[in-house]
Amino acid sequence: MKRVLSGVQPTGDVTIGNYLGAIKRFVELQETTKAFFMIVNLHAWTVPQDPVVLREKTISLAALYMAVGLDPNKATIFAQADVPEHTELAWLLQCIAYFGELGRMIQFKEKSEGKQNVTVGLYTYPVLQAADILIYQADQVPVGEDQKQHLELTRDLAERFNSRFGHTFTVPEPLISEFGARIMGLDDPTKKMSKSAPSPFNRITLTDSPDEIKTKIMKAVTDTENEIRYDPETKPGISNLLTIHSLFSGLAVEELVERFRGQGYGTLKKDLVEVVVSHLQPIQERHRQLLVSGEVLDVLKRGAERARAEASKTLYAVKEKMGLVLR
Repeated sequence: MKRVLSGVQPTGDVTIGNYLGAIKRFVELQETTKAFFMIVNLHAWTVPQDPVVLREKTISLAALYMAVGLDPNKATIFAQADVPEHTELAWLLQCIAYFGELGRMIQFKEKSEGKQNVTVGLYTYPVLQAADILIYQADQVPVGEDQKQHLELTRDLAERFNSRFGHTFTVPEPLISEFGARIMGLDDPTKKMSKSAPSPFNRITLTDSPDEIKTKIMKAVTDTENEIRYDPETKPGISNLLTIHSLFSGLAVEELVERFRGQGYGTLKKDLVEVVVSHLQPIQERHRQLLVSGEVLDVLKRGAERARAEASKTLYAVKEKMGLVLR
């Protein structure tokens, strides 16, 4: 059985972009793979955090994982910081990583541009990300387009280590969904939807109320025409709304275009509001129940124990190859 690993940062509120592009797929993968799904709370500290808020959001995200359908009996659900083997392996991988290859990471350039006192953690976090993946011998990693470069670094580090010390790591392959992998911002459909975007009208979060969802969709940027067709190049706004509708409703984009032929953008938007609200309401209710029950902490504890049992095997093999096991 193939192994899959992925994770989401507990910063900001989870958007429908995170859900449709990643988390919804996690639910499918747990049925056919040995799956490890993290809340990557160590990565969150590449920028300043409020410790109290970070703890709350870590627990909330774990509850959201379960609310959308992740089953702790089928997948290992855990918080990254509960498995210290990740950071130990990250240090060892840093010792074979090159300064220049980290400096070429596009995300580092984007996130550090124009900022003073950029942390070393932001610079080296792709190596921790590599450790996250390699320590579980993952065969496949669901990634968005913006993470492909980091996965290439992971593959390079795995191959470099295997070449120097003998075969130790599985070299992971990217698992990219072509359609819907990038949900675009509602206020600017030429850029990816982001939980860190300045305007709340950029995104719909999984915890937005029906009124908030309605307001955001009805305000979504479209174009000056009034023809509903799928063309991401010339009609990015309408194409984005059609993509979101398709992924929530399960209807093909072509079918939606035919359904709304001759109708205005307002009709599409109103229908999309109903589709999104009806899909998210049961998730939100389950999320609230899980937070009240206290079940989440037990799931994270058991998940961390399972994860450590797996991670410790890989870490021991690495340390043995590097001459760090003395007995």
